Amino acid sequence: MSREIIHTDQAPAAIGTYSQAVRHGNLVFLSGQIPLDPPSMELVSGGFEDQVRRVFDNLQAVCQASGGQLADIVKLTVYLTDMGHFPVVNAVMGEYFSEPYPARAAVGVAALPKGAQVEMDAILAL
Repeated sequence: MSREIIHTDQAPAAIGTYSQAVRHGNLVFLSGQIPLDPPSMELVSGGFEDQVRRVFDNLQAVCQASGGQLADIVKLTVYLTDMGHFPVVNAVMGEYFSEPYPARAAVGVAALPKGAQVEMDAILAL
């Protein structure tokens, strides 16, 4: 079974040696998204909630480019530089997802690329 590389201009371009997503069979592995504005490739302005929304918007764009949607995510991993922000992630996630929710993990990290406060990656089942 071959791999298909997924790319969309509606999400930030890769800032390293990786693809936005890779499809293998009916699974799509989405690379980590930080709150970059796709046209400017700069972190979104505003507070932490704005960063979380931009990350979900970026993930949604990659999901759509692969032929899916956020509801098709079966596993979501959230990386936070401050675990105290986790309630905000939960609140915003509730606006983007409905039951049944994907499996999820939250990981506290020391730092993220470009000074982001949040990053998420996902596995999508089509």
